[in-house]
Amino acid sequence: MASIPIVVTCTSCHMFSLAFSVSGEGFTCDKCREVVRLTEKILELESRIQSLFEDSKSVRTVENILDASNVSAHSSVPVENPLQLGNFVTVRRHSRRTKHHSTVPIKVSNRFAPLSDAPTEKPAESALVIGDSIVRNVNIEAPATIVKCLPGARAPDIKSNLNVLAKTNRKFNKIVIHVSTNDVRLRQSEITKDNIKEVCELAKTMSDTVIFSGPLTAYRGDEIYSRLSSLNGWLSEWCLQNNIDFINNWKSFEGRPDLLKRDGLHPSWDGVSLLSRNLAHSLNNAKV
Repeated sequence: MASIPIVVTCTSCHMFSLAFSVSGEGFTCDKCREVVRLTEKILELESRIQSLFEDSKSVRTVENILDASNVSAHSSVPVENPLQLGNFVTVRRHSRRTKHHSTVPIKVSNRFAPLSDAPTEKPAESALVIGDSIVRNVNIEAPATIVKCLPGARAPDIKSNLNVLAKTNRKFNKIVIHVSTNDVRLRQSEITKDNIKEVCELAKTMSDTVIFSGPLTAYRGDEIYSRLSSLNGWLSEWCLQNNIDFINNWKSFEGRPDLLKRDGLHPSWDGVSLLSRNLAHSLNNAKV
């Protein structure tokens, strides 16, 4: 019987992958393993450079001692031809090499274990919240709700992660998508809209209820504020026309800079609490 791949999350970069088996220490993707290998190689090279530096210092010290001895000998003893002495002096280089064997510590944990452990035969019992760093600290007090944060993610990144789940025929009762802040930085409004449409259409194949969590108000300059405001207005209309529930976070965060951190983008603890309530309310009241 052929093995069935399971959805796993890299313990370092937290991206989805498909694997046939996972060790007890968790899963690390090929890219992260390569980063660890290269980091160890760099540390090894640094150790060699340090050893060579210490060797050069030792050589200079020996040469200084020999020079001082020669000066002393020349001042008190007549110069003799070394060939007539018949003696050879071998100066050995003494190195104080210290080998450092160090490895990069890897935090072993599986933040996304519910994806592989939750029973797939009961999709009505699970909900997925997936988004960029805005949802990092979101806490929803609802059973079987999985919150997946992908820092720096844009709509195509969310789509790629959902694709991995779709390949295993994974279904959810409800899917909440939060993405837009990183997308508007590209200054390509129409492309951003198309990307959002695609990720929502994919989510519809995995759940009967798709919810889009709108952007937060941004205090990071007039341009990003204007772009997010415009996108929020478009989302509120497009979601209504395409049977997608829409969470108007803009309305909740508008005129409340205290709900954001100093960067003017990410929610403060009070902002996280408000966003969590918005998401929980939508999940509890959305039609299945």
